[in-house]
Amino acid sequence: MHTLSPPYSNALSYLHRGSEPTFRVVPTRITVKCGYGFESSSFSQGVGSTRTDWQRACAILSSKVDSQNEDSNPAAAGENIAAVNGHKSAVTDLNLVHVSGEKTLPPKPLTISDLSPAPMHGSQLRVAYQGVPGAYSEAAAGKAYPNGEAIPCDQFEVAFQAVELWIADRAVLPVENSLGGSIHRNYDLLLRHRLHIVGEVQLPVHHCLLALPGVRSEYLTRVISHPQALAQCEHTLTKLGLNVAREAVDDTAGAAEFVATNNLRDTAAIASARAADLYGLQILADGIQDDPNNVTRFVMLAREPIIPRTDRPFKTSIVFAHDKGTSVLFKVLSAFAFRNISLTKIESRPHRNRPIRIVDDDKNEGTAKHFEYMFYVDFEASMAEVRAQNALAEVQEFTSFLRVLGSYPMDMTPWSPSASPSSRGE
Repeated sequence: MHTLSPPYSNALSYLHRGSEPTFRVVPTRITVKCGYGFESSSFSQGVGSTRTDWQRACAILSSKVDSQNEDSNPAAAGENIAAVNGHKSAVTDLNLVHVSGEKTLPPKPLTISDLSPAPMHGSQLRVAYQGVPGAYSEAAAGKAYPNGEAIPCDQFEVAFQAVELWIADRAVLPVENSLGGSIHRNYDLLLRHRLHIVGEVQLPVHHCLLALPGVRSEYLTRVISHPQALAQCEHTLTKLGLNVAREAVDDTAGAAEFVATNNLRDTAAIASARAADLYGLQILADGIQDDPNNVTRFVMLAREPIIPRTDRPFKTSIVFAHDKGTSVLFKVLSAFAFRNISLTKIESRPHRNRPIRIVDDDKNEGTAKHFEYMFYVDFEASMAEVRAQNALAEVQEFTSFLRVLGSYPMDMTPWSPSASPSSRGE
């Protein structure tokens, strides 16, 4: 049996690394004038320290995301950092805009063109999530880091890059739902980016039907929300007698914001109770999810891994592939079964570098075409345990690619299916 060799031996270096990353100070303090009318950050002297003050600061990120380059060079992130810290940006107007007398609105989502200064030593963690304020991802970020500053991002990839470029210290992103299944986009992004999973959060999903004040359900002509939220409330909407069109939008809280911003009196949104409070909507129906056991699992991402331990339940996530297809899967699973290691998830995704493998037939009857896959596996063991290290050493013998995404504490907190996130203080 072989031991793990580079780069897979990095998985065992958890034992020698610190539990938290060492913050660095970006040499350049960058702020800009922008369309949001944000004020300067709390990280500058003489500026307010409230969350609203911080959210009123933004800057220009000089690089753009090439969403088509699924297998981009890892050096790309370094180029982006050099473009910011090396003053290569073409932006010339870096003056702050002071806004007074304006109504305070929820912070706008962070986009790929936004940037804020890196954290100072001792500052609280900044946590990126996808969506707008009131989203379930914001509730998960608050549960994972109660004292953190939540940073809304308009795309999943923006949240990944926010951590890589030191805009945020952590990201909290969904990877699977008990009813809707896996969020495939984030599994693909875990492979593209070099962040580490440092924890998980399981959040009960409590859907509400929201509308403008004074609107009655019989006057509704359509309901909008995220596609999974619409699917999770399909039967309940029918039982309520709502013969309405159902339209999908990017996220649940965004649907509530859209109804409120456009004063749509014929449209309702499916979102959280917190979204109703934020955007001034009334709750027409509470707890409209078809299944009360509706839970979404989120992972917490950081630039550096944490030290695995054995004094509490840990989970480890890996991804692997093999040049000869899926025939190796049984051998890989046997490595865990032999050591009595329980798997909590196995997910296959297309191998983007080589989606199809051509095999010539020995009888000259043509060629066979096989789809190639990457396999994501979660198992209940810490990388500090010898059995987990030996299992991965054996897995390496059967695979052509193996990467440890993270070894982290399991979320063991109790939860009540009938309780909404807002009532739980999340």
